[in-house]
Amino acid sequence: DEQATAWARIVEFVRGQGAVAGIQLAHAGRKASTYRDWSGRGWVSPEDGGWQPVGPSRVPFEGLAEPRELTPAQIADVVAAFAAAARRALDAGFEVLEVHGAHGYLIHEFLSPLSNVRDDEWGGTLANRARLLLDVVRAVRAEAGPDVPVFVRLSATDWVEPEGWTLEQTQQAAAWAKEAGADLIDVSSGGNLARASIPVGPGYQVPFASAVREAAQMPTSAVGLIVDAKQAEEIIASGQADAVMAGREFLRDPHFALRAAAELGVGDDLLPPQYKRGTWAARP
Repeated sequence: DEQATAWARIVEFVRGQGAVAGIQLAHAGRKASTYRDWSGRGWVSPEDGGWQPVGPSRVPFEGLAEPRELTPAQIADVVAAFAAAARRALDAGFEVLEVHGAHGYLIHEFLSPLSNVRDDEWGGTLANRARLLLDVVRAVRAEAGPDVPVFVRLSATDWVEPEGWTLEQTQQAAAWAKEAGADLIDVSSGGNLARASIPVGPGYQVPFASAVREAAQMPTSAVGLIVDAKQAEEIIASGQADAVMAGREFLRDPHFALRAAAELGVGDDLLPPQYKRGTWAARP
C-alpha cells in the first residue's frame, strides 16, 4: 500500500505531461534475492539480508541459489498476489497493466521445460506448464475489468531448441493468453539460461513478434535494439507488429519521443521554444 501511494505521485506527473502510465507486474522466481548490478553479482544469502528464492522446481539459475519448489497452495498465493498487485496499480492510477512472463522470471520458469521438471498439474505438458501464466492473466483481467489494457510479455524462445521453450510453444501460449483476457503480447526472448547463444543485432526479435501476431491473431509489440523512429515506423507499417517498446533508447536520450516525432514529421512543435536550439544537432 505504501508503494501504491508513492507510485500515485509518479502516475500523476506522467498524466500531467499528457502521457499514459503503464506498469509491469512481475515475480522474479529463482532469479530473486540478487545484488543490484552496481553492488556486485550473485545471490544475496539470508545472512546478508536476502532469502531463498522459489521456483517451479529445484533447478537453480546458473550462479544463483537453488530455489524452493512451490507447492500448489503457494502457487495459488502467487496468483492472488498478482491480482492484489493489479488492484494496487489501478488504485495508483496506472492505465495499462503488463504481466511479465519472460526473461527467466517465475512465469517463464514454469513455461520452460529447462526450469520446470514437475510431474503434477503444473508441469509436463505445455498446457500444464502454461497454467500459471493463464491463471495470472485471468486474475489480472478480473481486477482490470473490460476497459483497461492487459499486456503479457513472453520470451519467444530460450535460444536452446528443441529442448527449451520454443517459438511454436509461445504461439500457442499467446493464443491461450488471448482467450484468458490478454490484449497484446509483448514479444521478447531469452533470459532463462545464462549461457544461451543469442544473435543480437538491430531488430533481432522483430520476426518473433510477427510470427506470434500471425499465429495467435492478436496484437503484438516488438522489442530489442529498435533505436530510431524510422526503424520503429517500418516495423508497424509493414505489419510485423502493432506497437514498439523502447527502453534503452530512452535511457540514452530522455527526449527520444520528441526527437522521433520530429523525425517522422508529426510533432515539430512539441519542443518548448527555449530548447529547440539545443537540439538542432539531433534533428533530421
